[in-house]
This record gives sequence, structure tokens and C-alpha cells, in this order.
Amino acid sequence: MAKAPVLTPQADDFPRWYQDLINKAELADNGPVRGTMVIRPYGYGLWERMQADMDARIKGVGAQNAYFPLFIPQSYLTREAEHVEGFAPELAVVTHGGGKELEEPVVVRPTSETIINEYFSKWVQSYRDLPLLINQWANVVRWELRPRLFLRTSEFLWQEGHTAHATQDDAREFAARIQRDVYGDFMENVLAMDVVLGRKTVKERFAGAINTLTLEGMMGDGKALQMGTSHELGQNFAKAFSTSYLSKDGAQEFVWQTSWGSTTRMIGALVMMHGDDNGLRVPPRLAHVQVVVLAIKDDEAVVAKVREIGDRLREAGLRVVVDDRTDTPFGRRAVDWELKGVPLRVEVGPRDLEAGTAMLARRIPGGKEPVALDALDALLPKALEEDQARLLQESRERRLSRTVDVASIEEAAEAAATGWARIPWSVLGPEGEAQLAEQGVSVRCLVAEDGSVPTADDAPGTLAIVARAY
Repeated sequence: MAKAPVLTPQADDFPRWYQDLINKAELADNGPVRGTMVIRPYGYGLWERMQADMDARIKGVGAQNAYFPLFIPQSYLTREAEHVEGFAPELAVVTHGGGKELEEPVVVRPTSETIINEYFSKWVQSYRDLPLLINQWANVVRWELRPRLFLRTSEFLWQEGHTAHATQDDAREFAARIQRDVYGDFMENVLAMDVVLGRKTVKERFAGAINTLTLEGMMGDGKALQMGTSHELGQNFAKAFSTSYLSKDGAQEFVWQTSWGSTTRMIGALVMMHGDDNGLRVPPRLAHVQVVVLAIKDDEAVVAKVREIGDRLREAGLRVVVDDRTDTPFGRRAVDWELKGVPLRVEVGPRDLEAGTAMLARRIPGGKEPVALDALDALLPKALEEDQARLLQESRERRLSRTVDVASIEEAAEAAATGWARIPWSVLGPEGEAQLAEQGVSVRCLVAEDGSVPTADDAPGTLAIVARAY
């Protein structure tokens, strides 16, 4: 009889494959409250690497980290009408504490524009206080009706940036810089993800924003996933919270603001964009385990050698785990590491030791080959960079091959069954957007003909990217 596959094949049931992989690669479990999740150590290791790289980029554009409370007075949210209307269905509200009914209910943080503006209004007095660039790493709660691990959970981890500027141009340029230089560069060069940078339609904007910039990625099944957003808030929150400053001319002016965020959803994207029927494939620049060195058998010389190799590769700057758990069958261990998507496996047994070689298994392109033990230090870093580039190339080729240009709403809906469609926004418009929505298809973003981000919703030649989405 044929051996049952470890994972449900993608072609058979992509959502089940996703759930299988999250479980068997030990990324996360469902939490005890519906819609919550427990991120397991291997999954959290991925988030830590994402967090560290993103944090450096965020600080590189001048933002500083701070922390604001989890509980927000309900009255804060009501000050900005579009904001409260947009988030009302997702709010978790606390009405009792310490055994008593609260005088004012408090909202569990869904996002922090309101509470941060309460403090910006205190901290900003003069043009000398601007720009004010703040970021926080936190958890947020948005009550999710159809949860899916990493993609949509009632509680998730993220970073949220909030800034105040003297002029609209400064705010607009900063929001675009976050989209391009922080998120876009990170996703392409670390996550090896091909993403489209675009502008959201009015319907898809963040509640309370005057413009939302987005990064959209195509998953392995052709659906889209919003990877991160950067918003121009205009002066909406500034006016609601009286966040103003004294200009150089001595006039009292409202600030112009941005907010921007990326979340643990990126782990779900990592699974769905790079994973295959054998498991996860982690981009080498992201991987917290780039190389695993495995002892094939319980042989004293073999175990000593794999430990020596591990030390040597660490000294060469690689992130290495030595797997000398010879009481667990080698085949099972190899499958586990393949499921987890570790880019390189160096396998050493008694015969390899005699020959002065090891078997090198490359997770991303697949395949194995014997390599000389003394060549590992030079060979592995090169292999990791090749495999990083390969993942990005694969994701880009997928998007390009599964995106079609169409001229009608009907053609757009048909194309969205297997991938993405590009249609002139002048042909689609808000009415066509509403028609597509009835069929479960959304406008993911607007892009210019040359692929750049449009400067306005109605800029001439603007194209709409439409797709089914997670």
C-alpha cells in the first residue's frame, strides 16, 4: 500500500493543507477562547526574526518605540465617527472590573490611534516637536467571526506606527516611505515575497484615513493577502483630539498624521506563499535555523563530528542547530526538519565520515548531494543566498503568470477564480467594485500603468488589481 502523505496535498485541499502544516510544523495551536492562538516556539522564533529586522528598519526611519495601554476608554473611540463605525463590529468591551460595574466601559485595544492622539495632544506644542514618530509592538483584539490561525484571529501581535507632521506633504511622504522602504524592502529582501505596492480604494480604506497604501501578495492558490498597510490620516484625529502646534509664523495649526502596521499574519503568508506538499520553506535570511546538522546513527565519532561541524558553522556566522537525538529514528527527524522548512540539512553517518563527506539536503530547490566536509564553510553561505533568490523568483513568476489583463467586470470575476485580474479603474469604478464584492471578489489595490502607486484615486490610467482574498 502507498504510504499516506504527511500533509494533505495542496491540489486536493489548500485550506486543509494550510491547517495541517501549521500543526505538524509546530507553528501554533488554537487557544482556549475561540479565535485566539498559542504561538509555539518554532513559530514564535519566526516572529522574533521578523520583529528584529522590522524594528531596525523602523528605527532607521527615525521612529522610537513606546507603549500605550491595552484598555482604552470607550469615549475615545466615539470622537472620530468613521473610526468607531469601522471598528464597532470587532470591538471587545469590558464592562466589569474588580467585581464592580465600571463607570465607563473600556475597549480592549483594536488599534491605538485614539489613545495615542490623547497623548500626542499633550506632547506636541510647537513646530519644534515635529515630526513626532512613535512605534509600539503590542497585541490587539478584533473579535473575529471566521478565525484562521495567523490569518484572522481575535488576538494577534503587531507593530503599529503613529506619526504627527507639520504639513500634509510631510505626512504623505512618510506614509509612502514606510510602504516602500520599511515594509516593501523587508518583504522582498528578507521574506523573499513578491508584493504589489498600491493604493486602496475609498471602500477599502482604513476607518478614519484619507488614504491607505497597501502591500498585496499572491498566495500559492492564487488568492491575495494584505501584507501590511500605511495610512494617511489627514487631520481627522488631530481635530477630534485637538492635536495642534504653534507654527513658525505663530499660528495654531492642526498636525497631519500617519499610522501603519504589520502583523503575525506575515507568518501565515510565509506558509501559503512558500510552502509545498512537504512542508514549510523558510527564506534563509529570515530563518532562525538556517542549517541543521544531523547525526544519522548513534556512533561516537559521528556525534562528535556533527557537534564540531555545528561549532564551525556558527563561527562562520550561520544559525545552526545540531540534531544528535539518535534515540529518535533518523527518517522521522529528517521529515520533521523538512516540515519546518529549514533551508539546509547536513547529514553525517559512519560512511560519510570515512569518506570525509556529508550529505547536503537543500529544502528550497529540493534534492541531495554529497559534499566534502572541509568545503561546508564556503559552500553553505553561497547556497543560502542562491535559495533566498530562488524563493523570490518563484513568488514573482507565480504572480506574473497568474495575473491577466481584462476589459470587463465579467472577465475580472472569471480571472479571480484562479488568480488576479488587472482592469482599468475607469471601467470598473465603485459600481463595478460593488458588483464584484457580491461574488466574493475585491479590489485589492489601485496601481499606475507603470506599476507605481497612483497619487490619487482617479489618476489617469489607473488599474485595479482584483482577486479573491484571505
